[in-house]
Amino acid sequence: MLSECIEGLNIKSDGIYVDGTLGGGGHSIEIAKRLDKGKLICVDQDIDAINASKERLKDYLDRIIFVKSNFSEIKNILNDLKIEKIDGMLMDLGVSSYQLDCAERGFSYNADAPLDMRMDKDSEKTAHYVINNYEKDALTRIIRNYGEENFASKISEYIVNARKTKEIETTGELVEIIKNAIPAKARRNGPHPAKRTFQAIRIEVNNELGVIDKTIFDVEPYLREGGRIVIISFHSLEDRIVKNSYKELASGCQCPRDFPVCVCGKKPKVEIITRKPILPSEKELDENPRSRSAKVRICEKL
Repeated sequence: MLSECIEGLNIKSDGIYVDGTLGGGGHSIEIAKRLDKGKLICVDQDIDAINASKERLKDYLDRIIFVKSNFSEIKNILNDLKIEKIDGMLMDLGVSSYQLDCAERGFSYNADAPLDMRMDKDSEKTAHYVINNYEKDALTRIIRNYGEENFASKISEYIVNARKTKEIETTGELVEIIKNAIPAKARRNGPHPAKRTFQAIRIEVNNELGVIDKTIFDVEPYLREGGRIVIISFHSLEDRIVKNSYKELASGCQCPRDFPVCVCGKKPKVEIITRKPILPSEKELDENPRSRSAKVRICEKL
């Protein structure tokens, strides 16, 4: 949803923008093209993504600052760079195509690789640790809540039983365990049987849901008037957090309705630009099937 995000940022040529999820650099290059005296801060916790994107963005290095970090550290990032105000921030909450296609990173259920799934290769928690050390109840909760998987309890039971014999080492081994746990009829319909579980484990490994609202609330004070936050989410859990965070920032007086005058003093901090999320076009779906679940929400600083 490149064009929708770039349009949503409402880029000024002399503005300061943050791409909180650099990834392959697709969004960053389009932002950089539109800058003259402005600056773009490209953030990613994956050093491989940063190194690869530097080549793609080589014609715009005069206006780009690369930072290896998680976007949840936005306050520290801006403070370290001595930047007081920015004109917009973009966050793409999905796994990058590079990470999915790089088999050895362990994100894909379509290739056999070590159980990893870390977006930041320097972090300690891996999918291998989660799968082989979490108790059954914890695994069930993660797979049910983060993956919205109907067979979460059965899958976690099969995982725990399998690891009694030997540790589960690879994505291929995990896929087979999941397939065995799900009834044959359910496996024949819908997406790949391991999709939801892999999503859940990835979210747990990278604490993906725990940093979304924190980042939104942390970046809002740094936005100039008219500055925008643009977020692409890829499943309902992410989208709900974005929607509710925007709603809280956009809410005004919270005094009881029977109060004659406001005494709380709370004023809206942002305006929600997208009352309903922007969805991918038919053209986008044809060109990029991975975008089918994408939703874009935008808010603007008042």
